[in-house]
Amino acid sequence: MSTSPWASPIVVIIKKNGVDIRIGIGYRLGISLTRLIIYPMPLINDLLEDLDNVLWYCSLDMASGVWVVTMTDRARAISAFITPFGLFEWNRMPFGLTNAPPRSTRGCWATRCMASRRSHDWKVIQCRRTTDPGTSSELIPAEPKDDGKKSVLRRRSYIDDILITPETWEYLCNRVESLLDVCDEWNLSICVVKSFWGKDQVEYLGHKVSSHGLEANPKDLSALTDLPFPGSHRAMQSILGSLSYYSKFIEDYAIYAAVLYELREVAFAAMNKPENQSRIRELAVTVGDDLEGTGEPAEADLRWIRAHKSFTKLKEKLATTPILRHFQPELQAVVVVYANDWAISAALTQEHDDVFHPVMFASRTLKSNELNYGIVENEVLALLRVLDRGHIYW
Repeated sequence: MSTSPWASPIVVIIKKNGVDIRIGIGYRLGISLTRLIIYPMPLINDLLEDLDNVLWYCSLDMASGVWVVTMTDRARAISAFITPFGLFEWNRMPFGLTNAPPRSTRGCWATRCMASRRSHDWKVIQCRRTTDPGTSSELIPAEPKDDGKKSVLRRRSYIDDILITPETWEYLCNRVESLLDVCDEWNLSICVVKSFWGKDQVEYLGHKVSSHGLEANPKDLSALTDLPFPGSHRAMQSILGSLSYYSKFIEDYAIYAAVLYELREVAFAAMNKPENQSRIRELAVTVGDDLEGTGEPAEADLRWIRAHKSFTKLKEKLATTPILRHFQPELQAVVVVYANDWAISAALTQEHDDVFHPVMFASRTLKSNELNYGIVENEVLALLRVLDRGHIYW
């Protein structure tokens, strides 16, 4: 039981297996008053590169990764939540706090980097802040005095998701054994059900990773592709935010998304009227992709039709995303550019077996000062866009 003056509500979520539950807590007030910890999070695109020479993959998922972080007295008081059985607080860091991801990443990175504090000349010192003692520790790296047990540095980690990418089976076994030794020493648990060992293809950060390339792997693809047209501007932004995570798999993503972003709240209210919905469906069939068809639909109708067709097209493209090949420095790169009146798009491709396969897609909407550019200037912008997004390849 807790005597904290804080009391946040709980939300119970049933997991996919239909039996286990996940307790979520609404820390809205605590989040608004918390100072954010500045800690660099790894870039997902960087973690998914240089995987072409990997034959076996090992994907590990830490069980409740943030729970390994202990809480100070003040943090425990803020974490208090109310239930029908009383007021309780967390002794370990819960999900939902502002600094849970960076703090967990910071601690787990230090843990995985050191196979043993005894075999390395690394010092652990407590934070010197007197106002809140014990909130964190700092690691001062130095050269190891002896080889001892090697540190587990050759792995890719994003919060509690770990990917080990060896080039040989022996190396895989050694890396996994070293990592498990570290987890055992620091009381870290791995969820066996969500982990994959020695596979030629694994799921990692919403992608399917193999030596052939990357595939988009949304958690619930059918839920996204079966979505009806959103009824509000906020709902549309939420859907586009989910789709943007896979924008590098979708050719001309910005061209379609820009049409949806420009809709206003009044447009959603008008489009949801039954009489307008039937009219939009009828015109969407008779009007082509270039919006030139029989009849003279009103300007508002054209915007609605364009939005309806763009939303449908994005869902179709998400359901049929191609495999993005790993970039091969020894192969020639070919960039295909496209531009229209409001957006630019480019595809980075490489030739495999006499067929050009995509490596990545990049696109964006034009800025206000770029709307007057000619087609050549816009195509140059598209080229610069793909060069910027693909900087890790050069």
